Amino acid sequence: MSFAELNLIPELQRAVADEGYTEPTPIQAKAIPAVLERRDIMGCAQTGTGKTAGFTLPMLQLLAPYANSSPSPARHPVRALVLTPTRELAAQVSDSVKAYGKFMKLRSTVVYGGVDMQPQTKALREGIEILVATPGRLLDHVQQKSVALGQVEILILDEADRMLDMGFLPDIRRILALLPAQRQSLLFSATFSDEIKKLANQMLRNPTLIEVARRNAPADLVKHQVYEVQALRKRALLVQLIRSRDMKQVLVFLRMKRDCNKLARELVRDGINATAIHSDRTQAEREQALTDFKEGRATVLVATDIAARGIDIEELPFVINYELPYTPEDYVHRIGRTGRAGMPGEAISLVCPDEHRLLADIEKLLKRAIPRETAGESSDERPRRSRPEEREPRDEAPKRHSSTPPPAPRPMVAADGFDFNKPYQPSTAAAERVAAPPPPRLRSTRPTAALLGGLLGKDKK
Repeated sequence: MSFAELNLIPELQRAVADEGYTEPTPIQAKAIPAVLERRDIMGCAQTGTGKTAGFTLPMLQLLAPYANSSPSPARHPVRALVLTPTRELAAQVSDSVKAYGKFMKLRSTVVYGGVDMQPQTKALREGIEILVATPGRLLDHVQQKSVALGQVEILILDEADRMLDMGFLPDIRRILALLPAQRQSLLFSATFSDEIKKLANQMLRNPTLIEVARRNAPADLVKHQVYEVQALRKRALLVQLIRSRDMKQVLVFLRMKRDCNKLARELVRDGINATAIHSDRTQAEREQALTDFKEGRATVLVATDIAARGIDIEELPFVINYELPYTPEDYVHRIGRTGRAGMPGEAISLVCPDEHRLLADIEKLLKRAIPRETAGESSDERPRRSRPEEREPRDEAPKRHSSTPPPAPRPMVAADGFDFNKPYQPSTAAAERVAAPPPPRLRSTRPTAALLGGLLGKDKK
């Protein structure tokens, strides 16, 4: 099948040809005709399969009648809204809209946090038909009254599951309340959880499910590997893998932002060009890091799950999980950065003993075991795990302990007035103490008042 068979208008077919595309991917072949029929869609496809074009191309065609070159903002109201969870993904979708719609007189812009609002406000007030946004910054513009959403005809939620994971559900509901009730709504994501289904039931009308791969399935062209290693040896193993396999472009995932910065600094000290990308960095720093990685100035890009959404790098060969994610679905998103557009890739996970449970959850999701590999740097960890030199002392300890007299007499001594403030003595000494006359101090029959009085009498003397 070709794009011409999808009944795309000539302007879009020309733009697609300029991008070098000849045949639509499965998600595009199924989604484009359904969207052109103005049906609500739930699109599920593994990341890297071209779902962005699957909703961008038909959206542009549906908006083609509104194309005009008038300078009046009133002639360019917002008619399509695309919501994404991260800045990187918003920028990626915006670039796709501009690339596919370059022969059409439709205006578009993108708004996200981390940058100055003034240029965004200027673009919005000049009038646009297509708005790509992150939920938080969009609500900021709504509050500033720089954008109106009363004429939106098409709503698209991209990576809807990640938006829910990031806590955007209240913002999404606020945005939905600002949109017309009569509209076309599309949800596209690499994974669909039960929470996404609930949201779809609320905002979609008789949605059509388009699922071109097994739910939550990773790319088939990705090779999975696991290296079992102690946590303190992970960085040494990472460096060894990069050098021994001459890796030129590696995307490394961690869970925490502060750990990203630390690992990037340590890799630089090890002689490997590395940079970090996460939500605490400014947008300019994130764009610079991504540019350095794409252009080869940085061999390693250390990222968190959230920041990695929207990283679209052609022919990315390696993804390394320095730490396994807490949610197995995030593993699918991580490795989806490689094995894209029919190109093979490798997903390598460095797993310490504390992460075996997380690995088991991932293997259950994948419905297969991930092969274990060995490395020279990790071979010296095996003796530490077995620790044969420590088993001998543990074997001897019970023998030394067994030679000690049994503590059976102890409760008898305690019942007889044994002073537990003193160190414990062998049972023989305890037996002698029991047989000996008790100290007068402990066995005195004098009243307490008499004792106190005697002491006070001595003090007076």
